[in-house]
Amino acid sequence: MYIKKKNSNVIIYLDGRINSDNATQLQQELDKVLAENPEKTIILDVENLIYISSAGLRVLLRLSKKLRNPLTVQNVTSEIYEIFYMTGFTEILCVKKKLRELSIDNCEILGRGAMGTVYRVDEDTIVKVYESPDSLPMIENEQKRAKQAFLKGIPTAISFDIVKVGDKYGAVFELLKATTFNDLLINNTNHFDDIVRQYAYFIRQVHSVEVNRGELPQAKNVFLGYLDALRNILSEDIYNRLFYLFDSLPDSLHIIHGDIQMKNVMYSEGEPLLIDMDTLSVGDPVFDLMGVFITYKLFNEDEPNNTDVFLGLSKELCDNIWEKTMYYYFDNRCSETLSEAENKIKIVAYVRFLYLISVFNIGKDELRQLRIDHTLSHLHKLIFQVSSLEIGLD
Repeated sequence: MYIKKKNSNVIIYLDGRINSDNATQLQQELDKVLAENPEKTIILDVENLIYISSAGLRVLLRLSKKLRNPLTVQNVTSEIYEIFYMTGFTEILCVKKKLRELSIDNCEILGRGAMGTVYRVDEDTIVKVYESPDSLPMIENEQKRAKQAFLKGIPTAISFDIVKVGDKYGAVFELLKATTFNDLLINNTNHFDDIVRQYAYFIRQVHSVEVNRGELPQAKNVFLGYLDALRNILSEDIYNRLFYLFDSLPDSLHIIHGDIQMKNVMYSEGEPLLIDMDTLSVGDPVFDLMGVFITYKLFNEDEPNNTDVFLGLSKELCDNIWEKTMYYYFDNRCSETLSEAENKIKIVAYVRFLYLISVFNIGKDELRQLRIDHTLSHLHKLIFQVSSLEIGLD
């Protein structure tokens, strides 16, 4: 047995065999670790554990009873998992199987985002590899939210496996001959209207689904958190006005994806499917349409070739995507109605964009201050022109 300390965690590595011959010694060593680390979270890593007997299981049970939170046992091999499962320990402990390792050498890149890169592993399978080596909780959260959406009837690609890719983690999806709407558009520009119409209608379909109260976070609360993070760059009057606009939005139980741009909508076997569900929430549709505006309009404002580089789409084509998405989403409404809705969407988009570039540090360093200045200027012009941010869903 040996230990490593990482942040607030103490990871205890067990190897070899645990049976009646060494269970008492193990118990004593674990008690010593607990005494020396009273405020730490204890995690057992059993990747190199070959066997554990009933005596060893009793040691783990006693350890779990001494902890404030459920004991996590990670990197559990199939052999050890079978023992845990047969004895009911999978119901008592937080048991995490050992992840298989996957190589992305020579794999086609389907898309890149702020959080990671999507690769095609083979004809039927893709993997999203997250940049952060600490992304495992995020992937597990995304799996949970994808299942919630799927059970509510939203066509959703659910990750069926989590893998290690070098020192990073990846979520694996089975998508038969799937492509993103982004690539579908690139390869079929002569069908531009049909593709954008299907995309906009799909967004409306997602927004029409409601969940039970408490199942997902309210998007407006997420944005109130953004405002707190941005207080150092927002003037007091702008902050107060934005706080009022977000706080006064009525609670909604309609599903919001959070980043529903075309790279996060797959086209598989003739139907759209959502991926990247870690930002799933509930709220007014303004919280999704703002992401479309950021993707196709804002990133190009001070960097006109941004979407050429990241999406393979020209600025002109992105302008058309935004205009047609609004047109079809709002079902051909009059220009005055569209203009009012667009102002509300822009305000929400500017807050999210400020957060991305100034707190999350997305984008080119040399453009950061220019983007901040322009975005703040836009906010100053708009926020007193609207009485609310609600656009609703008819």
